[in-house]
Amino acid sequence: MLVVQRRRVASGSPYEPVIGFSRAIVSGHHVFVSGTAPIMPDGGDPPADAFGQAKRCLEIIATALEQVGSSIHDVVRTRCYLVSAEDWKDVGRAHGDVFGDVASDVRPASTMVVVTGFLDPRWRIEMEADAIVDTG
Repeated sequence: MLVVQRRRVASGSPYEPVIGFSRAIVSGHHVFVSGTAPIMPDGGDPPADAFGQAKRCLEIIATALEQVGSSIHDVVRTRCYLVSAEDWKDVGRAHGDVFGDVASDVRPASTMVVVTGFLDPRWRIEMEADAIVDTG
């Protein structure tokens, strides 16, 4: 029987203990970052625009990855959930700022899905990311 160590990463989100989830889980070589909303460090209002919200989501994801010794360069898949299809260009621009550098060979598999809403009506986007790391 193969036993794979799992490690949990918390971010301090007020939703973690209520819903019962972790910001990220490391299992073997895989890192799974939960749906990440544009929650501000001080709990204040998120940016009003989709670009700013996407940048904030990516900052939170990068921090979670760093906490497990990984980085944005290890990301192999992202999922972007939008409440408005019109936001795709702004979200894509923020995503491209982080993952679009062809020279760095990051460019993960990705998808954008339009949804009807989120837990907080101020959110325009939520993102997930999966990474593969060398734990060797």
